[in-house]
Amino acid sequence: MAQVVGMDHLSASARLMIVSDLDHTMVDHHDPENISLLRFNALWESKYRHDSLLVFSTGRSPTLYKQLRKEKPLLTPDITIMSVGTEITYGKQMVPDEGWVEYLNHKWDRSVVVEETSKFTELTPQSETEQRPHKVSFYIKKDKAQEVMKALGERLEKHGLDVKIIYSGGVDLDILAQGAGKGQALAYLLKKFKHEDRTPVNTLVCGDSGNDAELFSIPDVYGVMVSNAQEELLQWHAEYAKDNPKVIHAHERCAAGIIEAIGHFKLGTNTSPRDVADIGDLTLENDSPGHEIVKFYLFYERWRSAEVDNSAAYIDNLKAAFHSSGVLIQPSGAEISLHSCVESLGKYYGDKQGKPFRVWADRVLATKISNDSWLVRFDKWEISGEERQCAVTTAVLTSKDAGFSWEHVHQTWLDGYNAVVPAVWILYSTLHHSHSTDQKEVRIEKQEIKGGLLLDIKMAFFSSCVMCCPKTLLLESLLAVCFELSWCSDIIADK
Repeated sequence: MAQVVGMDHLSASARLMIVSDLDHTMVDHHDPENISLLRFNALWESKYRHDSLLVFSTGRSPTLYKQLRKEKPLLTPDITIMSVGTEITYGKQMVPDEGWVEYLNHKWDRSVVVEETSKFTELTPQSETEQRPHKVSFYIKKDKAQEVMKALGERLEKHGLDVKIIYSGGVDLDILAQGAGKGQALAYLLKKFKHEDRTPVNTLVCGDSGNDAELFSIPDVYGVMVSNAQEELLQWHAEYAKDNPKVIHAHERCAAGIIEAIGHFKLGTNTSPRDVADIGDLTLENDSPGHEIVKFYLFYERWRSAEVDNSAAYIDNLKAAFHSSGVLIQPSGAEISLHSCVESLGKYYGDKQGKPFRVWADRVLATKISNDSWLVRFDKWEISGEERQCAVTTAVLTSKDAGFSWEHVHQTWLDGYNAVVPAVWILYSTLHHSHSTDQKEVRIEKQEIKGGLLLDIKMAFFSSCVMCCPKTLLLESLLAVCFELSWCSDIIADK
């Protein structure tokens, strides 16, 4: 397989490839705090991202898949299989696999499928976004499904078409090109890996519904049906795979069931950093740059949520982990010392207590640049209530006797996910006050003015600034924004 975007970090076979459905498998829609998903995220980024592959295999179209990414704290997969196995893309940029498209065109005529399905009044078309080049999708009542599937299959066969009809979720009916499907898409990928002599050492497939059944039919893979698996998948398992020791029905729901399966099949460690109550215990197993990144931001989340003790020892330990001359380059371009960042953290202890607040790292990849130094790239995400922020981050870490030392950090905002004034940002504060007898300073994070005159200055800005800024300065700052002088920064005035 040629090197493609999002997979070039692997030069050899993946240690583990996880192929997981999304809705009700990786994502638990009955878990508003996303606890099991965040547990999986921390485990994957700290222990697996650097030498393994994450594949999402979903019935969702690209449109609905991207919508889910905005709603849930999903990691970025190395490969995405969408539209019930009819589309395969690679990496963050979702580069399509053109070879798969050509393969699916064989004995497929979408116009004939649309014409024939229109003759069945039992079928209700799904939204336009779910109608794809090699997939036509409907809703159908459960008691009509088998009858319609049989009759429709016979009609399409008379037209010389070779199609696959899949019923899942108790309501969804998809007509696909015969070569398509979640199982065939996975088989196609494994064949490509084998051709390049890069077959994953172990593959774990994960699902909950009928359209996932094909995944469990692939030879030599491990499989987990999460505890909340639907009747149609459990029935398939009872008929075709009940004697297969490589397929289990987990005791845990969704992503927690995936973590359970990793341990059950002994595919690697399955203790997520989020499962470790004492943050000090995480330090004892700090054996990789990825683990260091995950550990630090997990501590940050717990500190602001008051889930750890308000102890000066924690701040001292952080200072010891940050080089005394280390520097942070903020998204605005300003530079501050890492020790100053740590010192400022103390005043934010418990400010998110009792509030929805989560932090996670995505795409954590480390490149060794010397005998004891790593260049680590990752996306640092933060959710506070309804607000979501992301900083694309690069850090230089140096190994030492007890873990790592942070030497340098550089952050830029991910497009569309910059912090809103005056949110606090670890290693970066979008609104920064400095008090002195001679001057007052207000730093306003540069913010794109969308639609010409969109003004998003919250009352918190006024309460923070009005007591320390001359009224003329505050007025000038606001006018600058209103008249589309798009950036306001480092506004300084004499007292």
